[in-house]
Amino acid sequence: MHLDHSHDGPRAVSADARRPDGSRRALRIGLGGPVGSGKTATVAALCRALREELSLAVVTNDIYTREDADFLLREAVLPPERIAAVETGACPHTAIRDDISANLEAVEDLEDEVGPLDLILVESGGDNLTATFSKGLVDAQIFVIDVAGGDDIPRKGGPGVTTADLLVVNKTDLAPYVGSDLARMAADAKAQRAELPVVLQSLRSESGVREVAAWVRARLAAWTA
Repeated sequence: MHLDHSHDGPRAVSADARRPDGSRRALRIGLGGPVGSGKTATVAALCRALREELSLAVVTNDIYTREDADFLLREAVLPPERIAAVETGACPHTAIRDDISANLEAVEDLEDEVGPLDLILVESGGDNLTATFSKGLVDAQIFVIDVAGGDDIPRKGGPGVTTADLLVVNKTDLAPYVGSDLARMAADAKAQRAELPVVLQSLRSESGVREVAAWVRARLAAWTA
């Protein structure tokens, strides 16, 4: 089902914060970032961390395949009916920022079919540092980069790095092997983002996705307050 959405300008939150029956819809959090940065692995880890306490679902975006959705299904992070795949057929940013109709339909269908939901994660296909989500699609954005892409990425900036509600510097365990300076990345990210939060993360470490999951819980608490 499609609700009436307007995308004429920026908003503090997405349109249609309530469903037609008056109940509050799920919080929608988008995850974007370059190819190979670890978006799908982060989504999977978040599902494992939150699925016992929240009712959640995932929408993945790929250009011509269902590869990310199939990965989540193989990992059994959620029941199959809680994972939806969107094939964008074009550059991934078009389906999360320009023509968001396919993603809106996917998130609304999930709420209709398996709701009520607390949280929907919308994972973009791999894109570049300019990829951002429409405020008509998600309520908050996480941007994922990784140390293997070069420790100059935070300094280069771009809308994904500078404006996302949370920046995740992923795969920190690889830093010694690829010559990335984590302290420099953290300092450059701080300079680009001022007070916006940054998390340095390795999903192979004991803490794993803990900080990102805590951030998601805090956003959900604010959303439902």
